[in-house]
Amino acid sequence: MVIEQRKCPLESTSADTSSLPARAVQQVYSAMAEEDYGSFVDWNQMGDLAKSSGPTKVDTKDLKEFKQMARQGYWAKNHKLRAQVYQQLIKAIPCRTVTPDAAVYRDIMGNAAAKKTSTNVPLPEFVDGNPIPRYCLKPEAVASAHQIINCLAGQFPDISHCPALPAVTSLLLHFSVDEAQCFEHVSRILACNEPGKRLIDQTFLAYESSCMTFGDLANKYCTAAHKLIVATAQDVMDVYSDWQRWVLGDLPFSHMVRVLDVYLVEGYKVLYRVAVALLKFYRKHKMGAQGGQGNQQQEDSNKIKADIQAFVKGIASTVTPDKLLEKAFSIRLFSRKEITLLQLTNEKSLQQKGITVKQKRRNVQLALNPDTFSSEIVSAKEMHDIWSWIPERFALCQPQLLFTTSTHGCSLNRFYSHCEGHEPTLLLIRTTDGDVCGAFLSTDWEERKRGGNKLSFFGTGECFVFRLKPEMERYEWIVIRHPELASSIKTQNQEETATSEDQITDGNSLQQPEKPPGELSPFLSARHFNLNSKNTSMFMAGNVDSIIVGGGDGNALYIDSELNHGRTGSCTTFDNPPLCAESFQISLLEVWGFQDTMAS
Repeated sequence: MVIEQRKCPLESTSADTSSLPARAVQQVYSAMAEEDYGSFVDWNQMGDLAKSSGPTKVDTKDLKEFKQMARQGYWAKNHKLRAQVYQQLIKAIPCRTVTPDAAVYRDIMGNAAAKKTSTNVPLPEFVDGNPIPRYCLKPEAVASAHQIINCLAGQFPDISHCPALPAVTSLLLHFSVDEAQCFEHVSRILACNEPGKRLIDQTFLAYESSCMTFGDLANKYCTAAHKLIVATAQDVMDVYSDWQRWVLGDLPFSHMVRVLDVYLVEGYKVLYRVAVALLKFYRKHKMGAQGGQGNQQQEDSNKIKADIQAFVKGIASTVTPDKLLEKAFSIRLFSRKEITLLQLTNEKSLQQKGITVKQKRRNVQLALNPDTFSSEIVSAKEMHDIWSWIPERFALCQPQLLFTTSTHGCSLNRFYSHCEGHEPTLLLIRTTDGDVCGAFLSTDWEERKRGGNKLSFFGTGECFVFRLKPEMERYEWIVIRHPELASSIKTQNQEETATSEDQITDGNSLQQPEKPPGELSPFLSARHFNLNSKNTSMFMAGNVDSIIVGGGDGNALYIDSELNHGRTGSCTTFDNPPLCAESFQISLLEVWGFQDTMAS
């Protein structure tokens, strides 16, 4: 294998300290041209990647162009150029003042070349039993990775849970001159201190919140595949706990290295994108293998996890690296800032439950015990299906019946008195025709009082409406399906416009009190977005005469003060069809709260 011995200059201009890739783009490759970046590689396993071709330099000053080059695999066919790009990207990561470098490794390890390393040295407990992926490395290179990780453990004593470290170390060893350089590269990734930016999870709290966040994203952006997992796995959260390993560990090297190209440029969000894409491809694979029907019988979660792992490991037979990235970047996720806010919200939820260190995972379905759950409207199986739709931070909560017309009577005042002080709540309605529909409502009903005598909308974009009978369907906030309706994060309070023809005010920004960060998910709070129309954020409203869910051109649900008559129709907020007959009589109405079983 011959690597072309050429310098690969990146034009240098004044430094841009606001972006990692921008700084890297503006640096100049220097005396690296003569270095060997393949000493750890088993070239016989590399296949077409062993043939170095394509461009020999990256010559751009524009950050957007550089990101596009990473996504398109500009340096993917030149191993040496890729190694040099990686070095500059990692060198540009803002780090702690004291970050261990190659010299530190050499001082600690001495002359590593003269020592025989061994894979018998156990990896630190914080990798959670994850092995070092081979990634076309020589056997002795895997032993080197063991040595590097153990040295990192000594230099980063604060790391308590980092299952992705073996894969990251193995990948970077591929493109390092020696162990010391690999050690320095991984150290910089671990020591990144750019505000609001994360590259790799290093605590169980961060990792577990990432699993919850992935569950939220899969629920919203990968609905069909999420529905398949809910139908077949006994514990959905347990399946999603492997999401990082799908990307960092199970993907074949040819695919993973293309992900790494973009990850080092764009950061952690890329991992979410690729994992959601993998889930979409897995669902397509399962439906194709089973004639479009899919297996609807629930199985042990470990079997589902093993099935996904086998699919991802063998993905090269059906999905190319370019096709994987194309799918990943076609998914219209919210911005990195908004996803970071969601992850922080999930972290706070875990802290409130006392989950900060690794412990035995509790089966989500145990929170919904079919032996004790009792509703006159839905079965335990139907409630479990609804539970699969709610935000992950409420998944371990137990349903608590707050109000039912069969016990408390048909009074809106009693409805409010039993529901106030609970957040969120679940509204269930059975009509006299036997149809069942309802809504997940994110905000305490007491919030309605801030509008005075006016019917004022409040709530967040985590609200959704649904129907269970005659068929099951959920309708989420329209902004989730059409992110273009939310142009950007608000930088200051915006004045509210005139009321609608029904004299209903939109209180999302000015009338809704500022919640402490994390109490409600900022990821979907309407006040964080510039909305093209206030009608897109009319979630829930109530006064002495009625309660309303969804607004704009119609209401998803309207219920009168006697909780006897209702109306349903399409509305702007949820872009839903009528949930049952447009005018209906209520046979039974229930409201459920969420009891924190972890705190009890």
